[in-house]
Amino acid sequence: MLFLGKYNDLTITRNTDQGLYLEDQQGEEVLLPNRYVTDDMQLDDRIRVFVYNDSEDRPVATTEKPLALRDEFAYLEAVDVNSKGAFLDMGLTKDILVPFSEQLTPMERGKKYLVFIYLDRVTSRLIASPRLNRFIDNERLTIAEGDEVDLIIWERTDLGFNVIVNEFHKGLIFESDIFKEIKVGDRMKGYVKKIREENKLDITLEKIGVERFEPLIQRIVDALNANGGFLPLHDDSNPEEISKVLGMSKRNFKKSIGNLWKKGVIQFEETGIRLK
Repeated sequence: MLFLGKYNDLTITRNTDQGLYLEDQQGEEVLLPNRYVTDDMQLDDRIRVFVYNDSEDRPVATTEKPLALRDEFAYLEAVDVNSKGAFLDMGLTKDILVPFSEQLTPMERGKKYLVFIYLDRVTSRLIASPRLNRFIDNERLTIAEGDEVDLIIWERTDLGFNVIVNEFHKGLIFESDIFKEIKVGDRMKGYVKKIREENKLDITLEKIGVERFEPLIQRIVDALNANGGFLPLHDDSNPEEISKVLGMSKRNFKKSIGNLWKKGVIQFEETGIRLK
C-alpha cells in the first residue's frame, strides 16, 4: 500500500502524457508528474519518492524533499492564512494545513511554529498541529537516567525550556542547566539528568557523571590555545562571563580547571588561568 506523508520505494510501470505511473508491491498506483521526471528514469526502475495529497486531495508522488515526514515534529513557517486555516511551508509545491481547530492561538503569516505532522483518519489528509501534548507520552518511558537523547526545543517556561525527547517524551531543561543560547525549534543532543515522580524528565545539555568533564576540560584547553595560552577567567569570575566564553556552568568550570591544575597543565594567575 502507499504510505501518505512518507517515502515510498516504487516501480515505474507506465509512461503517460501526465507523467510516470509508479506502482507498489500490491499494485497500487500513483502519478509522478512530468515536472519531476528526469531523463534517466526508465520503465521497471525502482525509485524513492515522497507521496502526499495534491490540491484535489489525490495521492501524488514527488522527488522533492519535504522538511518533515508524517509522525514527525517540525519547525515550519506560516506562509498563508485564509478561511480554511494556516498553511505552513513543508518544502513542497503544496503547503500543509493547520485547521483553526488545531491552533492554540491564531497563527500569523511569517511566523514559525513547532508542529506535529499526522494523517487525519477522517479526511485522509496530512495535517499539522501545534497541540503537541497529544503526540507525546511519558507513561511508557523508553529511556533511563544518564541516557544520551535527541532533543527538540519546544517552548520557554518560567522554569526553563520544555523539550521533546527522542520524538516521543516531554522533558524540561531547568534555567540553571542552560549555558548556551537555545531557541524554539533547535535540535541538539542532551542527557537524562533525573526521572522524577509521574515520569517527569529533567534534561541537561551536559553529560552526567565524571565522564562529562572530559569534553569540558578539552573545551578549556582549546580556548586557551586559541587565546595565546591565557583566559581572563578564574574562581571569582561571574557565572555569566564563564557561560559566555566557554558555554558551561561556573561549578563545572571550577572542577575542570582544578583537574587541569592537578595535572600540571595550567597555572593560576591573579587575573586568570594560563597554560604552562
